[in-house]
Amino acid sequence: MIFQLHHLPLKAMIPAHSITKIADGLPALGIVAAVLGVVITMGKISEPPEVLGHSIGAALVGTFLGVLLSYGFVGPVGTNLEYIAEEDMICFKIIKIALVSFVGGAAPQIAVEYARRVIPSTAKPGFTELEEALRT
Repeated sequence: MIFQLHHLPLKAMIPAHSITKIADGLPALGIVAAVLGVVITMGKISEPPEVLGHSIGAALVGTFLGVLLSYGFVGPVGTNLEYIAEEDMICFKIIKIALVSFVGGAAPQIAVEYARRVIPSTAKPGFTELEEALRT
């Protein structure tokens, strides 16, 4: 299990990947809506220009909504879910680095330093702070 932690487990990424797949498909759904709108418009070809313009506008709204929902809403939600899953796994990655370094022959203090380097900069303790914690 330790050697598989550099890739996020599939279970943790299922929601993010599902939402991203939906976001990837929304522009195509918008194109389908536009094509259907054009087909309906072709059925009204004998109508006056005002009716045709309304029908063509409705067809274009389908394309617009597909792209807007994909890149404006659903795609960012999928990306955010992926970041949340990665953030949840950072503790395991830090532990993995420390254990692999120690098992590989590094001294405990060096193994802890290797693990400290993986900690995100917003939470990373300073070198002296880490040394004081190790001494206590």
